[in-house]
Amino acid sequence: MTGTVYKNARLLDPENSMDATGALLVKDGYIVDSGPHVFVDAVQDDWEVVDCGGKCLAPGLIDMRVTTGEPGNEHLETLATVSQAAAAGGVTNMVCLPNTYPVVDDVALLEFVERRAAEVGLISVHSYAAATKGTRGEEMSEVGLLHEAGALGFTDGSKAISNAMVMRRLLSYATVFDALIIQHPEVRELVGSGVMSEGETATRLGLTGIPAAAEVMMIERDIRLVEITHGRYHASRVTTAQSVEAIAEAKAAGLPVTCDTAPHYFALNEGAVNDYRTFAKVSPPLRTEEDRRAVLAGIADGTIDAIASDHTPRDQDSKRLPFDQAAHGVVGLETMLTITLEAVHNGGLTMLDAIAALTQRPARILGLNAGTLAKGAAADLLIFDPDIASQIDAAKFQSKCKNSPFDGKPIQGRVLKTIRRGKTVFNHNAEEGPHPGRSAHA
Repeated sequence: MTGTVYKNARLLDPENSMDATGALLVKDGYIVDSGPHVFVDAVQDDWEVVDCGGKCLAPGLIDMRVTTGEPGNEHLETLATVSQAAAAGGVTNMVCLPNTYPVVDDVALLEFVERRAAEVGLISVHSYAAATKGTRGEEMSEVGLLHEAGALGFTDGSKAISNAMVMRRLLSYATVFDALIIQHPEVRELVGSGVMSEGETATRLGLTGIPAAAEVMMIERDIRLVEITHGRYHASRVTTAQSVEAIAEAKAAGLPVTCDTAPHYFALNEGAVNDYRTFAKVSPPLRTEEDRRAVLAGIADGTIDAIASDHTPRDQDSKRLPFDQAAHGVVGLETMLTITLEAVHNGGLTMLDAIAALTQRPARILGLNAGTLAKGAAADLLIFDPDIASQIDAAKFQSKCKNSPFDGKPIQGRVLKTIRRGKTVFNHNAEEGPHPGRSAHA
């Protein structure tokens, strides 16, 4: 077979500001051409033809922040199950955090993760390396060696790099390799034993609060270090209005600062933990309605570069505990697109803004040849229906864990097909694939 043509599609390509009906050609795992100018009638008979029926065809999603249990906690998630969950959610590239057991802080462990992911072979799995040895925040890991071995960035995962001198050295040394330093922004001493955002709701529930200032203070400190070093800095999971403002100012000053957030931070506020709902317990915590709106506005205006799932699998035993004892974290790979589409339907984001934050912008930050429908890009694609109505059912997730705050939520939108390097890796209809030279529906 020569290749595949996807016709009658609503093509969404933020890289080229394209939202138009047209077709896309794929050959040998790469995009040959796309756009309204592509004429299907000129394609040879031995091409596979997929009729998208007017549905959306976008680059496959790129998830910048995924926790997997392998190695060390395979009972929570393996690279196989996390890849299946990603494919079901329309994700074709994801980056795993290094906070496994053992921590990914040397080349052998980094290569193990990438080798195991390649054996699964469902989607493209990349890995960050620990910024400090053992993620203890005391001594830099071997940044140069790990970068050469394929680490896409350096982070201590869910731990803040608290020591200012260590962060300065990381940012400074990373400039040699143009490497990315990713921070979990919080002042640990202000977080203390807090379990939710500080304020009226925490007081009413009798729970210890975490001040919003704990986040912005760390971001502002790190921005000063970026001014000194000019290292590439990324704030992960921005949740407050003040943080959005600080990052906007840094970008306006021309500093190499980027950031992301997660769907639960613009779809939910602190009220989601009413009745002590531990499935809505996350780190950093859900914030006020004002903060939620500011985060959404930050995505819309480009201050917040990317949307990441912050996929953190937890078993039932660690969640069904009193709120202050329960583990943080939610699974998000399979709901990232649909929850983001809710913001599109509500008018908070345009479709291209939403797709850009899920594809093009993270690809640019990570240096991946993905996130676009442009000629020569990898044929990592997503076909979805933005309008079909359904309900989130966590019991049907591909992920081993079901700790979603959105379980039972009515949604509008569905992933129909996920395509990696030209091959379908998820098909919602699970029907027999189309035959060469014959039209088939997506």
